[in-house]
Amino acid sequence: MFSVIFPGQGSQMVGMGKEFYDKFSFVKDLFKEADECLNFHLSKLILEGPKEKLDLTANTQPAIFLISYAIYNLAKNEFNIDLNKAKYFAGHSLGEYSALSCAGYLSFSDTLKILRVRGDAMQNSVPKGQGGMVAVLGSSVEIIENILKKNEENFTAQIANDNSEGQIVISGQTSDLDKLILILKENTIKCIKLPVSAPFHCSLMSEATQIMSDELSKLDFMQSKKKLISNVTAKEIIGTDELQSLLIKQIENRVRWRESVIYMINENVKHFIEIGPGKVLSGLVKRINKEVKINSINSEEDIKNLQI
Repeated sequence: MFSVIFPGQGSQMVGMGKEFYDKFSFVKDLFKEADECLNFHLSKLILEGPKEKLDLTANTQPAIFLISYAIYNLAKNEFNIDLNKAKYFAGHSLGEYSALSCAGYLSFSDTLKILRVRGDAMQNSVPKGQGGMVAVLGSSVEIIENILKKNEENFTAQIANDNSEGQIVISGQTSDLDKLILILKENTIKCIKLPVSAPFHCSLMSEATQIMSDELSKLDFMQSKKKLISNVTAKEIIGTDELQSLLIKQIENRVRWRESVIYMINENVKHFIEIGPGKVLSGLVKRINKEVKINSINSEEDIKNLQI
């Protein structure tokens, strides 16, 4: 039994998907459709860069989705791999949109457009330089929650991502994160400031929540029998109404990736297939459970070697 998982922001790289673009007309057509849909040359940005522009959140989100969607459908249509048999579809943050689109809940064009809006809204919720994220390594959620609670009168910070055993990401205002870093060092807890321009998945994203609430209400979600796992609850999503509500909550809430993977494993998933650029999620899954089988699909060779 397997689950299909889709990466989030941070997995992007200039040239991602080029092998597929050069060889398969289906992928070229998708790139062209994305350019027309967004009314700018996303394909050129993906294939040629510059990296600084690709790394802008409003560009990164639709770009990673495009590559994930292209690989998923290529594996199905050109290589006859029945990924529809997946017990669950799940993704990390923006990857949740890749999951729901590939699972048939939202059209390709609607997903591209909403991710462009989402990236722009998240980027602009907090003035540049006033918010950020810190990765905490080798600690536990319980320890970090305790530290945050003890210091809630001195500063505000939130756990944004519970990624795996020993990898937690915290969001907050830059000045608050500086205070937190000192406390973590006093407790001999290793931490690293991340090169991001906004504090994702925390209450500072309230403006983005409002924008996404308005935009998501305009979308036409389709019915599908495929099962999605929510970042917010780390459990199965029941119906399109709950899906829409959870996508709104996802903006300010913790990405419960570790719990999501554990939930799927407890439901007898023994194999995870990461579809999209990079191998970030494969590494996280391996840290959560060393016994499960993992495939990262980044190339034609990866697809040919995939056995389900």
